[in-house]
Amino acid sequence: MTDELERLANGVLWPGFFGTEAPEWLRAELRDGLAGVVYFGQNVGEGLPALSAAILDANPDALIGIDEEGGSVTRLESATGSTVPGAAQLGLLDDLVASEKTGAELARRVRAVGANVVLGPVADVNTDPRNPVIGVRAFGDDEALVSRHVVATIDGIQDGAVAACVKHFPGHGDTHMDSHHSLPEIALDLEEFERVHLEPFRAAVDAGVDAVMTAHIVVPAWGEQPATLNPRVLGMLRDWGYDGVIITDALDMAAIRETVGLGGGAALALAAGADLLCIGNPTNPGDAALPDQDERDFRAARDGIVAALRDGSLSRERVEEAAGRVASLAAKLRAAADHDQESADDFDAAEIVRRVLTATGDLPVASELAVIDARRRSTLAVDSAGSYVANSLAGDGLRVRLDVASAPLAEQDRVLEEVVAAPGTTVLLIDRPDTDAAQRALVEKAAARDPAAVVVNVGLPTATPLPLPTVEVAAASRLGAQTARDALLGRFAVQQRTSSTG
Repeated sequence: MTDELERLANGVLWPGFFGTEAPEWLRAELRDGLAGVVYFGQNVGEGLPALSAAILDANPDALIGIDEEGGSVTRLESATGSTVPGAAQLGLLDDLVASEKTGAELARRVRAVGANVVLGPVADVNTDPRNPVIGVRAFGDDEALVSRHVVATIDGIQDGAVAACVKHFPGHGDTHMDSHHSLPEIALDLEEFERVHLEPFRAAVDAGVDAVMTAHIVVPAWGEQPATLNPRVLGMLRDWGYDGVIITDALDMAAIRETVGLGGGAALALAAGADLLCIGNPTNPGDAALPDQDERDFRAARDGIVAALRDGSLSRERVEEAAGRVASLAAKLRAAADHDQESADDFDAAEIVRRVLTATGDLPVASELAVIDARRRSTLAVDSAGSYVANSLAGDGLRVRLDVASAPLAEQDRVLEEVVAAPGTTVLLIDRPDTDAAQRALVEKAAARDPAAVVVNVGLPTATPLPLPTVEVAAASRLGAQTARDALLGRFAVQQRTSSTG
């Protein structure tokens, strides 16, 4: 049995955990007021609905969140790749009905496994093409476009009795660093930051979004603390009249864990105005993760809150306010779940992606594909190198993984020779053609060796043309790869890009 302060702290904590069953420590904390859980890929299996049922049995008001964005980011389909359009694809299409229907489909899938919070949509405006953590997860690089698609997606999600959580406030789009590994600093002109990067969040607040997730980024004009721990930054949301739940990005990310620590970060985030603390994925420490890392991280965060409550650096009123907002959202979702939801029977994900695909140059009509997968390595946020993309593209043809960032030139030459000699059309699968010199160099080398080769780009659309015909997909997903394969096999006609920014 926890003491009174621990129980109060439980009401603002949102841990991840290992396994496909709820561990006993987690069930005990849920019975003692823990706000809920966050699902990650390691939790997903055939028994996920039963896992949700066990969590809700322990705490009927539990919030169960999941990173289910579609496109390049999925947890429900982490083993096989997403079959839902991604944000960049929807932004390129610029069809608000398609975005709303995609949001409704995400809600349907999340609700079907017993969860009730979608950690999306991404409201970042991706203005730095080098961005390693956002990229095609954003609807685009224009704040007006991003704003309207964020609102459409929120409407689709929340009409499905599921909470939407826009992220990553105040905007993670203008950085070339990954906050899973470091603490990015954005030194933009403040007028530009407010005009561009805050706009989609204002639109989301005006649309009645249930939750907003913070970013572990520093904007020096607003102080030296990362946004997650910065009362000035989080206070902007309240100044706009927002009274929903402010959720932190995972406190176990390096930007917090390796600076102020989990416990210190938890107390500082609450003091800054956050309401629900995502302790996040216990695998974030990588090889350093211990078998009980999930419970250790949870207790470290709670101990930090309790210590701050006891020494007076964190007021009880602030924690009670935060827990009250969390409880109000849980009550709203519980009431909504009692009503029948509209079906998304007319949702055709494949048709949406077919409408998005574009090509530069004349695509060959292939009968078989031999694929060199030269994409960047996976990150903690995005499974960039997930084998399902190349497998779906290659079908029964040859597929070779080539890490061009580390492979010697001789190894690259050997792989090119192997694939060019194989049956079928040579395909270079890439994701950073404008910012990764090694990927572009490989394409140029392939063009010289096999002028009939083609490129499939699953990253941001190419700004500087490549020397080979290129299919632009804008998502590292199974659906995107299958659609690109269909295009290369001549199963449907791909529209030509009309500009370099298409």
